[in-house]
Amino acid sequence: MDSTVTRKIDLLDTAPRFTETDAIRLNNLFRGTDTHDMLRSVIRDGLAGDLAVVSSFGAESAVLLHLIAEVDPSVPVLFLETGKHFRETVAYRDELIGFLGMTNLQIIEPDAAVIAKKDENGLRWSWDPDGCCEIRKVEPLARALLHFDASITGRKGFQSKTRAGLPRFEIDRSDAQGRLKINPLASWDKTMLEAYFAEHGLPPHPLVAQGYPSIGCAPCTSKVAPGEDPRSGRWKGWDKTECGIHSPTDDEAAGKKPGDELPPGYEPVF
Repeated sequence: MDSTVTRKIDLLDTAPRFTETDAIRLNNLFRGTDTHDMLRSVIRDGLAGDLAVVSSFGAESAVLLHLIAEVDPSVPVLFLETGKHFRETVAYRDELIGFLGMTNLQIIEPDAAVIAKKDENGLRWSWDPDGCCEIRKVEPLARALLHFDASITGRKGFQSKTRAGLPRFEIDRSDAQGRLKINPLASWDKTMLEAYFAEHGLPPHPLVAQGYPSIGCAPCTSKVAPGEDPRSGRWKGWDKTECGIHSPTDDEAAGKKPGDELPPGYEPVF
């Protein structure tokens, strides 16, 4: 970017909000920093501009939302209402928002005309799960994120092989405007998450105890046997590991690795 990463960019500006160099710089700046301290700096100091957290209100969502609520409970929380969620997830969403005192839940719905045209009987998930995710999740979120410079996700590196090596900061390659994607829990493991739940008395998603360690839309989520990949119950029987909102790992696909250093002679602007 041509000044600091806090530069405000108008939605009509065609210049990238952030570049790969910005992501590398942020990864280096916060290397070894406590997650809560990192989030406090990013949110309160405006290092990522206008941002929102994207939450599925799934098995581990309470941890990230609690961390953010402690810094600023008014941060926008985007929930994709696909029309295919477990009823338990919708009830948990409302319970958790109230428990955490978050004040800016935004429910994002797919375009009704698109659904009527491309999934009239609601069964597209059964023969084209990629297409179903595209019209119910990917397209609606892309529209919602036009109002933000960065998004915060709850992805963790341990969740699956496709998420191994996930960096804290990356550029969203699905967005030509250079939106920043922030993964505060990238290095957290299951033990850390469980300890955080216990320490802060966070309510669990009711389906976790029934064998669902990763929870998405009801038709495409199955129970997982002990010892299996936590996300192995998603789109079972299909060669599919992500809904399309997240590529396996954005920086990994771009040939980068977590911890890549700044280019020689590059001076941070913070």
